[in-house]
Amino acid sequence: MLLILLNKIRYKLLLKWIKPEILPFKKLDNSIVLGTGVSNMTHVSNPRNVILEENIFVGHFNYIDGYKKVKIGKGTQITNYVSILTHSSHDSLRIDPMNLHHFGLIEGEVEIGEYTYIGAHCVIMPGTKIGKGCIVSAFSYVSGCFPDYSILRGQPAQIIGNTKERDLKLLELNPIAKSTYYENIHDEL
Repeated sequence: MLLILLNKIRYKLLLKWIKPEILPFKKLDNSIVLGTGVSNMTHVSNPRNVILEENIFVGHFNYIDGYKKVKIGKGTQITNYVSILTHSSHDSLRIDPMNLHHFGLIEGEVEIGEYTYIGAHCVIMPGTKIGKGCIVSAFSYVSGCFPDYSILRGQPAQIIGNTKERDLKLLELNPIAKSTYYENIHDEL
């Protein structure tokens, strides 16, 4: 009981001094990626295999697993509590419990296309490829390959719509945005 109380006090004191904040993302050579920010509360495992392009936002309390390569395209937003995984032992722990032969280990690179939005509490599984301009709804379990401009939702995630159709409605309300939309983000509608 005393140990639990001490841990609670330590945690509250720690949060008093360390606040979640978005920091500029530095490559291994200490150069800063233009416009890319990653929360100090996000863990990037094996950063040598994690490629973040320009103008990416990675929010708080995420986990990016760099066991294999992870590539995140420019302009992407990853909200909070997202896990991006490049390996999983959920099958191998039963088949090869000592992990001697890597039987059942699931592994694969992950690619997230430009200008994609990943909602809170999503799990992106090994070998997943998400196209550009996609929306992944909160609490989705994403595994597989998904084309550009998909709207994904569910467990497992399925395509439920197209962002181009959704964007047409928004562009009608804001015609000034059309020029940058076509220049920076999407092909012609």
